[in-house]
Amino acid sequence: MKILVTGGAGFIGSAVVRLAVSRGHEVVNLDALTYAACLENVAEAAQSNLYSFEQADIRDRARLDEVFATHRPDVVMHLAAESHVDRSIDGPGEFILTNINGTYSMLEAARAYWETAGRPAAFRFHHISTDEVFGSLGAEGQFTETTAYDPRSPYSASKAASDHLVRAWHETYGLPVVLTNCSNNYGPYHFPEKLIPVVILNALAGKPLPIYGDGSNVRDWLYVEDHADALLLVVEKGALGRSYNIGGENERSNLQLVQTLCQILDAKRPKPVGSYADQITFVTDRPGHDARYAIDPTRIREELGWRPSVTVEQGLEKTVQWYLDNEAWWRPLQARQGVGQRLGVKA
Repeated sequence: MKILVTGGAGFIGSAVVRLAVSRGHEVVNLDALTYAACLENVAEAAQSNLYSFEQADIRDRARLDEVFATHRPDVVMHLAAESHVDRSIDGPGEFILTNINGTYSMLEAARAYWETAGRPAAFRFHHISTDEVFGSLGAEGQFTETTAYDPRSPYSASKAASDHLVRAWHETYGLPVVLTNCSNNYGPYHFPEKLIPVVILNALAGKPLPIYGDGSNVRDWLYVEDHADALLLVVEKGALGRSYNIGGENERSNLQLVQTLCQILDAKRPKPVGSYADQITFVTDRPGHDARYAIDPTRIREELGWRPSVTVEQGLEKTVQWYLDNEAWWRPLQARQGVGQRLGVKA
């Protein structure tokens, strides 16, 4: 396939780019290179003649038309988005413009291209979204593909809106789409503003390890390279108009997660005295912090035969080792705007 990947210099997008190129697909990486993007994430893939890069904003319809006309992709994998909940609390406008208006521009550019090309049957617009659109769970239950939407943050509301647009373009215009909603990702090349890289890097620097509230909030953790594998499977074999929930089958509370990271660091790079867990610090909770996310992955398992390849403990060990081995990647990113600061405290 020739795949147009939006947001391919970001965390999940770059994992998709790397895996797709390694499997022999042609990849066009379209990215605006905003604060969280990093072309070093795809440096290895960029050495291949299967890879090309277009710096473009998904809100710029004229540029999107140029990219479609130039590269003529077989499928689109739309990952470009503002994704950090804390930043959405401080500045929701950018999330509305990128995640909603940008998705609208992508849908219209894809529809124009698809119709001009004679509506090829193999074309797919794969929209990649989040489980946060479903809101918050109690102690029991899991999100399924039919769970009602109940977003609680500006970020999740903007992603919910983009999901609705994609479904509407399928129903109204016949655009061939597939959708996926994933749980929390982690792994190599994770921008150092999210929980897991923050904990690893703060631990190594001897800084406090911040945990919101009492640390009881639960997430289902998905190793990013497993996610990339699932995404490529869905774009190739997913049923048109269908959505698939992608989960790691690895629920952990935030406190359990941080304690596991500390245990791994204690083994891999022990402190002279004590444990990294001594640095755990409980901080004021995030406004509207969802209590629990959990995904029921039955549909993707039964229809497409996919399951995650690692447990969260295995994935975290690989992730910690990657950060220990790649200081040259993460060190410069710590100087970028907002990194290392507490965001999202506006009530």
